[in-house]
Amino acid sequence: MSSQQSTATGPVLTGTPVVPGVAYAAVMWPGARPEIPSAAADLPEAEREGQAERFAVAASTVADRLRERAAATTGPAAEVLTTTAALATDKAWLAATDKLIRSGTPAANAVAAATEQFAQMFLTIGGLMAERVTDLRDVRDRVIAELTGTPEPGVPAPSEPTILLADDLAPADTAGLDPAMILGIGTRLGGPTSHTAIIARQLGIACIVGLAEAGTVDAGTPVLIDGTAGTVTVAPDPDEALARVQAYRREADEIARWRGPGRTADGRAVEILANVQDGPGARTAAQRPVEGVGLFRTELAFLDRADEPSVQEQAAQYREVIEAFAGQHVVIRTLDAGSDKPLKFIDHGEEENPALGVRGNRIADGDPGLLERQLDAIAMAAASVDPQPWVMAPMVSTAAEAREFAAKCRARGLTPGVMVEVPAVALCAEAVLAEVDFVSIGTNDLTQYAMAADRMRSELAALTDPWQPAVLRLIAMTAAAGSAAGKPVGVCGEAAADPLLACVLVGLGVTSLSCAAGAAAAVGARLSGASAEQCRRAAEAAVATADPAAARESALAALR
Repeated sequence: MSSQQSTATGPVLTGTPVVPGVAYAAVMWPGARPEIPSAAADLPEAEREGQAERFAVAASTVADRLRERAAATTGPAAEVLTTTAALATDKAWLAATDKLIRSGTPAANAVAAATEQFAQMFLTIGGLMAERVTDLRDVRDRVIAELTGTPEPGVPAPSEPTILLADDLAPADTAGLDPAMILGIGTRLGGPTSHTAIIARQLGIACIVGLAEAGTVDAGTPVLIDGTAGTVTVAPDPDEALARVQAYRREADEIARWRGPGRTADGRAVEILANVQDGPGARTAAQRPVEGVGLFRTELAFLDRADEPSVQEQAAQYREVIEAFAGQHVVIRTLDAGSDKPLKFIDHGEEENPALGVRGNRIADGDPGLLERQLDAIAMAAASVDPQPWVMAPMVSTAAEAREFAAKCRARGLTPGVMVEVPAVALCAEAVLAEVDFVSIGTNDLTQYAMAADRMRSELAALTDPWQPAVLRLIAMTAAAGSAAGKPVGVCGEAAADPLLACVLVGLGVTSLSCAAGAAAAVGARLSGASAEQCRRAAEAAVATADPAAARESALAALR
């Protein structure tokens, strides 16, 4: 939870740290969003058809712009822009808005009213669906701006380096930020695994979420942001602030010189891998000091498609990633759709709680051919490749599910594994590992499910912090089972990008860490300065605490 402290230089605002970094600059706030119309005058019947057509064109234009931006980027930014574009073409939202217009509501008013209907429905459902409310309202604002002829909303391009504060940021805003000009981000809302946090990590911008008092800082105020400590110091002493920035830059320069491979100070090997989503992103990641891919998210090939991509289309995209890391380790995750990533060519039906519904590997229960064809495509892409890529299934809950998935993989000569996202798998890790050759822990969902806390609710950010001792214990159980079975246990959630937490994860017995490629050097450099014994002591100290803040402090003390 965020708080405010007072110092001689100015108040210190605290939130949840998500991307390390130290920067000093003046504050900028995003530009005003378009005014949302409320009271709707009755639209003359003669104008209804024309306004319905104007709305359809505006929604299509917004979707096309978002797709163009997705095509110009890669990684998580590309995925969230693609899913946001899909919201602008969602049939139910388009139909609801069109119905309101044809019943006499002006187009802009109808967009606002229909959006709020869906927003309230998403918030009621909660979980990952609530995460889409910010995205949906961003689409609303862009469509209304298009209808009213006003400038497209978003973050204005600053004329000099700045610190961006906001209530929240839509994916389209965050994905377009220039790290050379936006030195730090602080948002009042959001959690450690929000879109803002994930994209900021990809861009390497210091970031803090859950900064409740952000609204007390006016634009133009100089601040010092510390993305490691989770603090924003308002109007600090300029000399002290610049000294902090210079010290961080010296540390960053040292980190930049780290080239791998991943290992502790006393030589224990720990693979440092990259999370990627497409061929261009993989080629960029391959320029970083990583040893392969620990998580290849395959959703991008399926999102915003009216029909399923063919086996040949899929294989071509998978081959791009494999070839970018020729001769290196690549782990491919099968389609993790459903919930916040619905597919247009699948009837997902109505779910009261999609985050706990038919998503990930569970989609194969209703459409086995979808998984079968994807595995065929992976096998086709992997033909004559050495080493062979590994394949893992998301949202597995039982050893029986793991056994069924493993059989399908082995029938195609593929090495099977599963994601540990459901606490039940961590609790029964020994039985699950008896069925597969490896597991990878997805800390984002594992934390959300273990703590029964929506990861998008800013007031619950402390609960969805991967430093929660309960989550660390689930990771420890999984790692212990992997060690006993002689099988690898990786971490591919956002927790692997935290250099301090990486040491704790290694101390718990994790054998590989997969993160945004931009975070790899910081993780590897931090590990190289700690022995395996120090990591073990840090892990024991963190697990023995009762809250995330104490876990961080105890781990840091042990590593000193």
